[in-house]
Formats: sequence, C-alpha cells, structure tokens
Amino acid sequence: MKNIIIKTADLDEMETRHRAAFVNSLGGFKSAVLIGTKNKEGLENLAIFNSLIHIGANPALCAFIVRPDVSPRHTLENIIETGYYTINHLNTETYQKAHQTSARYPRETSEFEATGLATAYLEDFFAPFVENSHVKFGCEFVERINIELNGTSLIIGKIVYISVPENCVEDDSFVDIEKAGTVTVSGLDSYHTTKRLARMEYAKPDKLPLTK
Repeated sequence: MKNIIIKTADLDEMETRHRAAFVNSLGGFKSAVLIGTKNKEGLENLAIFNSLIHIGANPALCAFIVRPDVSPRHTLENIIETGYYTINHLNTETYQKAHQTSARYPRETSEFEATGLATAYLEDFFAPFVENSHVKFGCEFVERINIELNGTSLIIGKIVYISVPENCVEDDSFVDIEKAGTVTVSGLDSYHTTKRLARMEYAKPDKLPLTK
C-alpha cells in the first residue's frame, strides 16, 4: 500500500471543506451521539456530536467539544441556561435522522419534530431524551473550558441518570454497546456498525495479554 505525505503547507492549501473532512477522519472511529436540550421557555433542541470523551468514573464525568461561536450554538446556550442535557447513542434505526440534526434549523424549530425523532422525558429529568436511543444518559453541566487556540470549548458534565438495556450489562458491569446496536462514526458523515475482536484481560507486566 503506497502512502501519500501531507504536511502543514499542504493542509493550508486544501479547500476548507476538504481539509475538515480529511483531518476529521484521521482520528479513526468516534462516538456519534445526539445531545438533547431545552431552554427555560420549553423550546427543545437536538444536535449530533462526534467529540464525546470519557473524563472519569468517580465522579462519572464526560465531555464534548463545541465549535467556535461563529453561528448560534443552541445546544451550548441551553446547557449554560438550564444546566442539564442528555446524551443519546445512535443506532441503525436513528442514524440517518440523527445526521439531519446537523442542519442549521432556526431556534424555534425543534430538531426532534423536524427529523421525526421521538422525544422522551424520563422521570423528572429536565432535558429531553431520544425515545428510540437504546443507550442514553442525562448530565448536569459542570464546567466550560475555553480553548483559545482555535476558539472551541470543552463542555464537561456529570452523568446523573442512565438508561441502558438490562441484557447489555455484563456480570462485571461492562456495557456491551455493540449488543445495544450502537452506531459509530468516522469523519463527519461515515456511519458504521461494529464487530468485536475480543475483550482483553487487565494488562500486567509479568504476564502475556489474554482474552476474556
């Protein structure tokens, strides 16, 4: 297989959308999630993100990246205003509608209604969930870290409410998202199902790696 070499000068000369697609693809497979929010007036918002990362388990924290405020960021505005949001996994039934949420709808338009994704309110959690998402959890806003280098922001939240299929939680509490039908993404628009190779034992320096 012959490789091509791309350097900074080459990236600088790329057309904007080509550069975004190219660089965004380099990181490999990523989580594709829908983030659901609502403002204090009750207007719902739903948007797809591919930057979800695990921060820690005690307390349970996760984070995602919000791009620069060159256009209205309804998700971020709602999170700052209310302090709550939901994170919903994609699956084979929802990924096409989920992708459509990246369109720039006006604030008064609910992406739930515009894309045909059903809203679910679980117990007394403030923000809306995606009904057809199999793995979903609610977060409380904890911290916003502004990244001056490129104008993005890291939004950190505490996971306070979780809904997962019972048959997808294994005896050691591992959540089998493949069994739940979770879809992943590469780049900005390439969606994938997955096939597990193996689960590995805890690595120790005095023994060879073993599969579970």
